[in-house]
Amino acid sequence: MSKKERATVAVTGVTGALGGRVATRLADHKVPQLLIGRRPELLPELPGGQRRGPASYADAGDMRKALSGASTLVLVSGHRTGHRLEEHATVVQAAIAEGVDRILYVSLVGAGPTATYLNARDQWMTEQYLAGTEIRHTVLRAGWYTSTPAALADEEFVVRGPASTGRAAFVTHEDIANVITAVALDGDDRSEHDGATLDITGPDALTLDEAITRIAAATGRPYRFEPETLDEAFARRWRQGITGEQIETWISWYQAIERGEISTVTDVVPRLTGSPATPISDAAWWPEPKTARGVR
Repeated sequence: MSKKERATVAVTGVTGALGGRVATRLADHKVPQLLIGRRPELLPELPGGQRRGPASYADAGDMRKALSGASTLVLVSGHRTGHRLEEHATVVQAAIAEGVDRILYVSLVGAGPTATYLNARDQWMTEQYLAGTEIRHTVLRAGWYTSTPAALADEEFVVRGPASTGRAAFVTHEDIANVITAVALDGDDRSEHDGATLDITGPDALTLDEAITRIAAATGRPYRFEPETLDEAFARRWRQGITGEQIETWISWYQAIERGEISTVTDVVPRLTGSPATPISDAAWWPEPKTARGVR
């Protein structure tokens, strides 16, 4: 049996939409896995999978126990807590201490120190932290989810925000998971992806109006987009009782689109999976309106 077949992959975020898909695909390939979560009773039962936890990103001891025996770690970014870099660093150091060979970190397209989207700044800092360690790693920058506009809609299927002409290369959870799986399966001592940053995008850069029009056609629901000014966007959210930090994060998501910071289309999906990136109209699933959780 080759090392690639024997290697155990630890996956975080398995109870979420992305980590769960990665774990399922790895199970389909008969890869032994450690499924890590804060509440192990909520983790799925998968062939070849061991449920590990409770383990939070901030707890070094529990994370070391959860990672024991892993060769590769798929680190799905945690939620914005104000201490996300510190939490990610704790996981990275736990992985190094347990002898993990490499880390596949799921970041965000557009990550950078001055990114308009606030969450993308946190992701960039983790990327820099990883680059300063000696562990093998690959940064997988996930594009913005195809499902997010639908989740941001209100009960009347209207999406409102301060973006009108900017474009985004929305990508499905399935395509992102397929790319992560492809890199995880390349488990030899040296991989062409070591040290690489891979931007995972959809096949088209669309305005929000174009994207939501396609979502409406795909779902048969009357989704529509209404652009707002920054003042209108702030005032409406404030009246809804949203916190200032949440408003700032939410508005920065739209503004990153408006400024073209996530409009680049790459060939990562077809190059690594052998299949073309999925158009927004062919997405496999759609969330209900009003289910967005702080836009990652």
